[in-house]
This record gives sequence, structure tokens and C-alpha cells, in this order.
Amino acid sequence: MTARGRWVDPFAGMPGQRLFIAVPLPPPAVEEIIRVVEDVRAMPLAVGMRDVRWVRLDGLHLTLRFLGPTPPVRVEPTAAAIRSVAVRTAPSTGRLAGTGVFPPHGRPRTLWIGLTDGVDALAQLALDLDAALEAAGWPRDGRPFRAHLTLARSDGIAAGPLVADRLKAAFGDRDIPFAIDRLVLFESLTGGGPARYVPVTEASLDGTR
Repeated sequence: MTARGRWVDPFAGMPGQRLFIAVPLPPPAVEEIIRVVEDVRAMPLAVGMRDVRWVRLDGLHLTLRFLGPTPPVRVEPTAAAIRSVAVRTAPSTGRLAGTGVFPPHGRPRTLWIGLTDGVDALAQLALDLDAALEAAGWPRDGRPFRAHLTLARSDGIAAGPLVADRLKAAFGDRDIPFAIDRLVLFESLTGGGPARYVPVTEASLDGTR
């Protein structure tokens, strides 16, 4: 949400760790995406035009479930739910390809990279996590899962469509493979620039279906 064109964190001041569950990208995939973003950011914007808010590139991940502010007593049951899903899920492979925006028409609010392979595996992980988290006391998410890698948030600013076009051109026909082999419970730390993502617990995917 925004106030007079500026980003306002809707969870600011709420107690507890702000947690989410994601599949982190391995270093080779991160390095290639960093090169793309650096190419885009090297292109100047018009005077007075505000840039989009790029995410921290040292913590790129595919979010499966955002939990929000979480009191300490709920952290370990949440971690246990994640481990219960990981132990019965086999690792797989995904591929990043193409870029896009949300919403698809008008000024975008989010800029992202899409997936070709791995969409079904990630969607199943999200469903399994939803069920395990419900057993741990979390409500069902209820929203359809959209597999994508968020790179920037533009919040409807004028530069959004221009930067989205530049991102599409810079990414080109790249096809970036990555392993879907870990679930990580991250804490999002805000303030002083883009949010930092600190691992709270990590579980390797090592099961078989």
C-alpha cells in the first residue's frame, strides 16, 4: 500500500517475526539474474522519474507462503510443519524464462521472471505446505499459487512500464535452470533499504512420492 506515492509497510509495528516460506535460488542462477538487473539499472531514467524498488539480489527466492508477523511460540511448530513436507518430497528442477508484470494491464505494481519447468512441483509444494500449516494452527491461504520470481515493485509509478520493457529486453531468451531442493523459513527484516531475508530454519527435500 502507499501513502502519497510512498511505500508503507502494512505490517510495521506488529509484534513477532515476519516470516515466509520459500525455495531459494542457487548461486549460479542468482549471478545470472544479477547481471540482467545490473544491465537494466545502468540505463538512465528521465530526470525526476523515480525508479522501481528492486528486491535484494543476494536473497532471491520463490515464495511459497507468506505468513506475516509470527509470535515466538508459533515458530517451532511452523518449522516442524515445513520439515514434515520436506521429508516426503523429492527434489526436482525448475527453469526461469520470460518476464512479466502484475497487473498485466496499465501501470504495473510488480515486475517478475516467470517459469517454464517446475511450476507443477512448486504448486504441489504450496498445497502440501498449506495442509501441514493448517494442522499447525495456520489458516488456509485460499489464494491460487502463481509461480514467479519477484524482482521489483513499482507501485504504479510512471517508470514501471519502461523498466518492465527494459527488463524484458535484457532478459531476452535466457533459460536459467535451478534446483528445487530446499524449503527455507525466512524472516524478513525491513528498514534501511530493501528487506533482508534471514533463514530461520532450512529443510532439504529428500523424500519420494
